[in-house]
Amino acid sequence: MGSVERITSMPRRQVQARDGSVASLAKRTGSPCQQEDDYEGAKTMTNPWTFLPEDIWYHIHSLLPLKDAARTACVSRTFLRSWRYRPNLVFTDAKLGLSGLSESDEVTKELNEKVDLIMKNHSGIGLRTFGLEYYNLVDASYLDRWLQIAVTPAIEELILMFFPEIKAKYYDFPFSLLFDRGGNSIKHLRLSYCAFRPTTSLNFLQRLHLFEVRITGDELGCLLSNSFALEQLKLTHCKELNYLKIPCVLQRLSKLTVFGCTTLQVIEIKAPNLSTFDYDGNLAGLSDGGLLPVKNLHLSSFYQHHTIQYTCAKLPSVAPTIETLTIFSESEVSQTRMKHHVISEDSSYLRQMPGHRHVNLKNVKIIGFCSAKSMVELTCHIIENATSLECLTLDTICDDYENPDRLSVHEIGECSPICRQMIMEAKNALLAIERYIVGKVPSTVRLDVLKPCSWCHAIEV
Repeated sequence: MGSVERITSMPRRQVQARDGSVASLAKRTGSPCQQEDDYEGAKTMTNPWTFLPEDIWYHIHSLLPLKDAARTACVSRTFLRSWRYRPNLVFTDAKLGLSGLSESDEVTKELNEKVDLIMKNHSGIGLRTFGLEYYNLVDASYLDRWLQIAVTPAIEELILMFFPEIKAKYYDFPFSLLFDRGGNSIKHLRLSYCAFRPTTSLNFLQRLHLFEVRITGDELGCLLSNSFALEQLKLTHCKELNYLKIPCVLQRLSKLTVFGCTTLQVIEIKAPNLSTFDYDGNLAGLSDGGLLPVKNLHLSSFYQHHTIQYTCAKLPSVAPTIETLTIFSESEVSQTRMKHHVISEDSSYLRQMPGHRHVNLKNVKIIGFCSAKSMVELTCHIIENATSLECLTLDTICDDYENPDRLSVHEIGECSPICRQMIMEAKNALLAIERYIVGKVPSTVRLDVLKPCSWCHAIEV
C-alpha cells in the first residue's frame, strides 16, 4: 500500500515510464507520431497504477472481502490473474449471500453452484487457506473436487465446519490426499461431520479441532504419534473416541479441550508442557497422576453429576500441580433446581477430608456458587488445604459476564436475563458466604464475590 501512495502522490504532469523516461502533458508540437505519443503518455499518466508490480496487486486483491474480490476479477486481466492466485478462500453463508439456517434443497444447490464456479476459476496455486463454514452439508462429489484443487503443497489451513440442524451423513475425508499433497505444510485443521481416518502423523500440524468427527482412539493416536509441532487440540462430541493418549513427544502442546466425548473411558496425558485442560466428560477416566503437567484446570459436568464430589476426593492425586481451578457444575448443584441439602443456621458441622492438601493451587473460581452444604464444604476445604492459594472467586450468578463489576456491561447494553429463582438463591448464597466462608479466608488470599447486578436484577427480587 505504501507503493500505491508513492505512485499516486507523483506530480500529475509527469510519471516515470517503464524505460526510465518521463512522459509530460505539456503541449507539444511536431509530427502526428509525436502527438500520438503525447496521447499515450497522457493515458498512462491518468492511470499510474499500471506500474505496480503484479505481486503488489495480488496482495491488495487478497485483502478485499471475498465477494468484492470476485467482482473485481471482471475488471481487468491483472485482477483476473490475481483472483486465480488468491491465497485465502473461506466461504460462509454471509459471504455467499445465502439464507444461513435454511436447509432447503434450493439453498444447498445454490451454495454448491457458487462455490463450484469459484473453485473452477481458481488455479489452486498459492492457496494457503481453504474453508467452508456452513449450516448444511455439501455433496461429497463437490467436496472431493474442491479439495483436489485446494489441497496443494502450499496449503496451511483447512476448515470444513458444518452445523446441520438434523442428523446428517458424515463426509469421508480423504486423508490420503491431505497427507500426499499437504502433509508438509498443513498447520491448522478444523473438521466437523467427517469420518476422519488418519494413517500417519502430520509433522507440521499446530492446531487441530474435531467437532462431531468419527475417529477412534487408535486413529487419533496414530495422528498424534509424531505431530511434534502440535500446540492446541480440541475434541468436541467425537463419539467414537474411546480413549485418549497424549504422548510425551508433543512437547509444544499447551492447551487441550475435551467436551462431550461420551464414550471416552481413559485419558492419559504425558505431554510435558500441557498447561491448560478444559474437560467435560467421564471423570472416572482421569487416572492418578494423569494430569501431572496441568496448571489450569476447568471441570464441568454437562453429562456428569458428581464433579464436586470428585474434586473433593480425587483431585489432589489426579492433578497434583494445578494452580488454577474452575468448576462448573450446574447439573449437580443448581441455583434453580437444588438437589443437595441447603446449609442452614444450625449446620455447625461441616464435613472435612483430612490428608488432602493442595500445595500448588493458586486460583480457584466457582461459577454459580449456591447455598448447597456440599458447595460450602468444598470451598472451606480449599481455603484450609490450599496452602498456596492467592485468589478465590465465588460467582453467585451464572451468566455470560465474568466481571466483578457487572455494571460495566451497561456500556454496551443490559446484563443477560436470569430467572427470579436464581436471584433469590444468589441472596442465600451471599448469606452462606458471609456466615461460613469470609471468616476462614486468610489475609493473604483475595476473596472476590460476584453478586447480582444492582441495576438489572434488583427489581426482580
